[in-house]
Amino acid sequence: MDTNQERLNQQDTLDNLKLIKLVNSRNTELVILNFGATIFSLKINGINVIVGPENPEKYLTDIYHTRGKFFGASVGRYAGRISQGGFELDGLKYPLFEKDDVHLHGGEFGFSYKFWEVKEINEGEDPFVVLEYRSPHFEEGYPGNLHVQVKYTLTEADEVKIEYTAQTDRKTIVNLTNHAYINLNGRGDVDDHKLQIKAEKYLETNAQKIPTGSLPDTAGTELDFRKAAAIGEVPLDTVFSLKNDKKQVVLVGDQSGISLEVTTNQPAVVVYVPEELPTDWEYTTEISAERAAICLETQKFPDAPRQPNFPSVILEPGEVYSNSTLWKFKTGS
Repeated sequence: MDTNQERLNQQDTLDNLKLIKLVNSRNTELVILNFGATIFSLKINGINVIVGPENPEKYLTDIYHTRGKFFGASVGRYAGRISQGGFELDGLKYPLFEKDDVHLHGGEFGFSYKFWEVKEINEGEDPFVVLEYRSPHFEEGYPGNLHVQVKYTLTEADEVKIEYTAQTDRKTIVNLTNHAYINLNGRGDVDDHKLQIKAEKYLETNAQKIPTGSLPDTAGTELDFRKAAAIGEVPLDTVFSLKNDKKQVVLVGDQSGISLEVTTNQPAVVVYVPEELPTDWEYTTEISAERAAICLETQKFPDAPRQPNFPSVILEPGEVYSNSTLWKFKTGS
C-alpha cells in the first residue's frame, strides 16, 4: 500500500470517530466514545472523575493497543483471563489468542478495539445512548454470531446506568464489563480514597493472575474492605465475590468529597489499581505518577470456562445475556 493510500485509510478511520455528550439538568456531563463503546469522561460538579487519554484519536494508535490499558472501554467477548490456551464446549475445543500464556480481555483485538454503531441517542430527561456491535462467528476464536448492545444512561439523580445485553446464534461464552479508570478527586492518586466492598471472599490467583479455584476469606487480610478504609498502598488486582446487597461497593474521594455507590447483578467485581500508567500521551486529568486511578469492573469470574465450580458464563441461543451496573454519585452539596 502506498503512503497516500495509508493516509486516506487513516483519515477514514478518524472520520468514524464519534463523541456523544450526555448532559443532565445538574450539568453533569457524560461523554461516550464510539470506539470501544468507551466512557471518555464524566464530570461531576465540574470534576472529571474518569482517567484516560486527553485526545480521542490516541485510542486509535498502535501504542494504545500495545499498552493494553483499556481506558473506559467495553471489554469482551470475555473480560478477564482464560487459561490453557482456550476452552471447550460440548467436547469441542476453541483455541484463543494468548500473550504470556494467558488469554486476556477478549483477545488481540477484542471489543475494546472495535467501532460500535450508535443506534440511538436521547438528549431529554435521563439522557442515554445505545451502541451496538455485531461480533462474527469465530472472531478471536469464539463461536457464534454475537449481537451486543450497551446502553449508557445519565439520570437526573447523577446516576450512570451501564447495561450490556447480548444474544447468540450458537452456544458460546460471554463476560462483558466496562474498564473505566476512576479518580474521584480528579487529580493525584487514589491511596487516600476510602473503599468499601461487601465481599467476604476473594479469588485466589497464581503468579499469572489465573484463579486457582479457591475462594479464601477476606477477613484478617489486607483485602478486607467490608468496613470502609483508605486504599493505602494495598496492591489491588483482585476479584472479589459479591453477595446480593444494596450497596456492593462504595468509593469516596478524600479531597472532593464525591462518593460513588456501585450496585450490579454480577457475581464479582475486579478491583484494579495500576501502580503506574503509560506516559505516551497527555491525560484528561492531572494524574499522579503512581496509583492514579481505580477500576471497579463488575463481571463474572475470570477463567470460568476452566473452573466448573464458578458461575456459568455460557450463553445459549434464545437466551439474553445481561450485565446491569449502576453508579450512584453523591457530592454532599
